[in-house]
Amino acid sequence: MRNLHFKDFFWNLELTSTKGYEAIIQYLNEGKRTCKEVEDFMKARASVEERYAKELLGLSKKVCGHNEMNLSHLQLAHNMREEAKKLEEFREKQREARKKMEQHMDGLQKQKSLLFKKAMDSKKTYEQKCRDKEEADQNMNRGTSNPKQTEKLISKAQQAKLNAEESDRLYQQNVTALAKIRDDWIKEHINACELFERQSVERINFLRNTVWTHLNQLSQQCVTSDDLYEEVRRSLEQCNIESDVDHFVNLKRTGDKPPGISITDTFYLHHLFSTLFIYLFVKFFDYIHIVTKDKPYAL
Repeated sequence: MRNLHFKDFFWNLELTSTKGYEAIIQYLNEGKRTCKEVEDFMKARASVEERYAKELLGLSKKVCGHNEMNLSHLQLAHNMREEAKKLEEFREKQREARKKMEQHMDGLQKQKSLLFKKAMDSKKTYEQKCRDKEEADQNMNRGTSNPKQTEKLISKAQQAKLNAEESDRLYQQNVTALAKIRDDWIKEHINACELFERQSVERINFLRNTVWTHLNQLSQQCVTSDDLYEEVRRSLEQCNIESDVDHFVNLKRTGDKPPGISITDTFYLHHLFSTLFIYLFVKFFDYIHIVTKDKPYAL
């Protein structure tokens, strides 16, 4: 249970001071800026994951044709954008509620300052009229031997009294109006403090959960990546170097004997053998002709 609350510690003895209220507003602005920074960071990180996934997709097609890794990064990017969208909606919701309260408080602050000025001005007027009345009373009490002059002094004193009473009435009226707006302002200041404190608690909790979820997503991506790596490791364990080489030989073999050296024969050597062959062939037939001529039945 918290013991410190906004409504108990952001007052000021000066009636027109807004120092406490402005301190709370500054705190809220800093919180809003933090939310926006986290939101922008998550959107930017999602873009990085998307680009990385596309690069992985192109690389996987070139190397092995599998795209499980890039799909996991695309899913991570999608999840990040969803969390960023939730944070944006939360921030906008708080902004609308805060905007209404701030506008209401600004109106009360202006009324309070205006009525305070009127009360101070009427106070100065009242004090001056009171001094005028005292001076008129003193002049009347001193008296004069001239009856007409005495009558003027009495009339002036009576008018000064009426003026003092009227200024007192206006002064009291302005003080009453100021007291009323002060009471209204105090009540609304308390309401504003409670709203702003509630928003602060909700913002801190929401932001903490958002960052926590983001870190969980990154951790899950590491787990997913490691699972894919483990699949590769299991495949590597099944790798048999000799079987792989034998498979290639059996599949693509072209022959088991090397070529001869006939390709080294020269043109002249080949021509010599051809001429010799023809010469021997002719001599052989000449020999056959001679033999068969002497002995027709030799063959």
